[in-house]
Amino acid sequence: MEQLALGSQGLTVGAQGLGLMGMSVFYGATDETESLATVDRALELGVTLLDTAESYGPFVNEQLLGKALAGRRDAAVVATKTGVEITDDGRVLDLNGRPEYVRHALDRSLRHLGTDHVDLYYLHRIDPKVPIEETVGALAELVAEGKIGHIGLSEASAQTIRRAHAVHPVTAVQTEYSLFERGIEQDGVRDTLRELGIGLVAYSPLGRGFLSGAITSPDDFAADDWRRTDPRFQGENFDRNLDVVREVRRIASDKDVTPSQLALAWVQHQGAVAIPGTKRRRYLEENVAATGVTLTADDIAAIEAVAPHGVVTGDRYAPEFMGTLNG
Repeated sequence: MEQLALGSQGLTVGAQGLGLMGMSVFYGATDETESLATVDRALELGVTLLDTAESYGPFVNEQLLGKALAGRRDAAVVATKTGVEITDDGRVLDLNGRPEYVRHALDRSLRHLGTDHVDLYYLHRIDPKVPIEETVGALAELVAEGKIGHIGLSEASAQTIRRAHAVHPVTAVQTEYSLFERGIEQDGVRDTLRELGIGLVAYSPLGRGFLSGAITSPDDFAADDWRRTDPRFQGENFDRNLDVVREVRRIASDKDVTPSQLALAWVQHQGAVAIPGTKRRRYLEENVAATGVTLTADDIAAIEAVAPHGVVTGDRYAPEFMGTLNG
């Protein structure tokens, strides 16, 4: 796999990364053996950016990654996140960007990961109670101490990104970006990242699986799959979004690729590093193959015709979660 610069601060990653969240939580049944084998296969294929967070579990996803990388820590670019306060016994509280919590959380993550440093440390969500300058100032101290290689933000506004970057260079911003979620093209975030030389990491690049073409009914989800509460998978929203997926599938078929590969190739074409989440080797291999897909100007025009900005129907999170996305 091609290795490329993520941002302008010296971090190099594979052209596609891997999101590990679903290996532990939120997307139905998990299988540690298959998850570990999936990480193994990812590294074999040149995937280096492995993405986790202390809130995934909590803690268990970081512990899984630590187990997967035992004895070969340097084979991966490890990215994890803080900013959602979690007690040491695993109770999830509120957003917390206070310097003392960030430092405590990092030390705990390092123990769970079995390492002495994190390559990329994100502020998972922006705490409105704490000036971003204070939080990033604490992260900068941890960079100076060698515990963090690079600083990242997640779901941050253009203004917040600028304020953070003025304190210490931000290497990457992670946000939802896909054919179904193109808000950063309109709210100034994408332009700000390009101006400041900050890398874009796209999570949910397959619209939480919708753009894979494999989901045909809300009943496809396990009882404990959180997508059962996602507005885009409900009622008329589901039916309208499925119509878009059918058009994406048609374009993919004409190009002799899968819908997932077409959707991922589009994200890559926009200059982002996608981190599709999967917990199975067969889907990983399908996703990685997208790095070899080239989109022509005609392909981009055809995709734009069926999936322009705003085509998706329904909010991307249920109302109780939307408040965490306004930083």
